Amino acid sequence: MDSSHVEHDLVNVLFTEAQIHDRLGEMAQQISADYEGHDLLMVGVLRGAVMVMADLSRAMPGHLEMDWMAVTSYGSGTKSSGVVRILKDLDTDISGRHVLIVDEIIDTGLTLSWLVNNLSSRRPASVEIATLLRKPEALQMPVEPKYVGWDIPNEFVVGYGLDYKERYRNLRDIGTLAPHVYS
Repeated sequence: MDSSHVEHDLVNVLFTEAQIHDRLGEMAQQISADYEGHDLLMVGVLRGAVMVMADLSRAMPGHLEMDWMAVTSYGSGTKSSGVVRILKDLDTDISGRHVLIVDEIIDTGLTLSWLVNNLSSRRPASVEIATLLRKPEALQMPVEPKYVGWDIPNEFVVGYGLDYKERYRNLRDIGTLAPHVYS
């Protein structure tokens, strides 16, 4: 879906599809160089990271493996509840593996902080985070991603996997959702 289809629902477009693809390509090159000679397992956080994971993995020049987890701390609202639940666990044994968690956004950090601790307890060789977006002003837990596409203001954003009540995920751009949509 193009942003022109929902232009009245958006305050502005932060990043276009082309900008997103360019940035993910840059991140893929950096990740590939950092993990050269290592067996990398990318773990996507469902559902929001689907677009990021797909495009980031396609931009990677070498082999990698993928698995998925579904965790939630949001429910259907716009703010994190702070309670993390696993909805789908990994199918892969990660002991001794280099794990790169791929997510679309770091907001409060509660979910990713919990996820890093959970995966670290499974004895991987390493656990790092790659995220397309980070909201530094919203952080409530210390989370140190190794790879960040962009830092953004503490606004409610949608598109490219980010949703509001399961809508806007298929928006090709990332934009700030207008308050009239969710108030």
